[in-house]
Amino acid sequence: MTIIIDEIAPRLRLLNETLREVARRPSALVGGAMLIIIVLTSLSFPAVYNVNPLSQDLMARFTPPAWQEGGTVAHLLGTDNLGRDILARLLHGSRISLLVGFAAVALAALAGIILGLISGYYGGRIDNIIMRIADIFMAYPFMLLTISIIAVLGTSLFNLILVLGLSDWVTYARTIRGSVLSLKEKEFVEASRAIGTPHRTIITRHILPNVISPLLILGTLRVANIIIWESGLSFLGMGVPPPMATWGRMLADGRIYITDAWWLVTFPGIAIMITILSINLLGDGLRDALDPRLRNI
Repeated sequence: MTIIIDEIAPRLRLLNETLREVARRPSALVGGAMLIIIVLTSLSFPAVYNVNPLSQDLMARFTPPAWQEGGTVAHLLGTDNLGRDILARLLHGSRISLLVGFAAVALAALAGIILGLISGYYGGRIDNIIMRIADIFMAYPFMLLTISIIAVLGTSLFNLILVLGLSDWVTYARTIRGSVLSLKEKEFVEASRAIGTPHRTIITRHILPNVISPLLILGTLRVANIIIWESGLSFLGMGVPPPMATWGRMLADGRIYITDAWWLVTFPGIAIMITILSINLLGDGLRDALDPRLRNI
């Protein structure tokens, strides 16, 4: 019991110090608060705004927002060309975008961590093979690669997450590999290796905890990129299939009527902008808080 407490106590102190540093960064606080509000709103919207995002009412098509002439409080942000409520579709689309963003980043990070640790620690032929595969992925344009794979697999939410996740593993693998190459030459790693500590233990207990900080920062920032890519693919008709509401599909459907119904593209664009802004602010704040060179600045 004492041994367990001795191992946990330093980690708890480090966590407390990290949280205090994060609390000192206004960008992290603002971005985190905005992101929490977005997540909570997307999860609770059926209870807050109980309107079916797929329900059509052709008699109410192109209803403007409530504050504009001809608008109604029944549709606060107006309706689209099929009479579907824009606000309900925005809230439903936030679920899709956030799910794709976080799930794809988790999948890419998992694959990147495993391959990056193996490549950086063992080196040699294994490192050459993994890095050459990474070079092939990097040589192929990301959007073209995802479109090609989705065209073969078909459009579905699962396929979209799978393709975006597996297409983005190179970023994490290269970041982890670079950190491992420097860490494995440190004295504490050499000492563990000298006393016969198994390689698996060295990787999981000594190297992996020291690469979590840059990985956390990278993952936070990549969520924003994945959301943009998901919106772009949905805009091109290669993302989540209809009738599911996504921000990218709302932009694609509304671009035809932009001169007559400005709200069809304005509100999805604002939703994407605010979400990306909140994630980037959080990522910048975490970078400043977790980088020892930027502390106390």
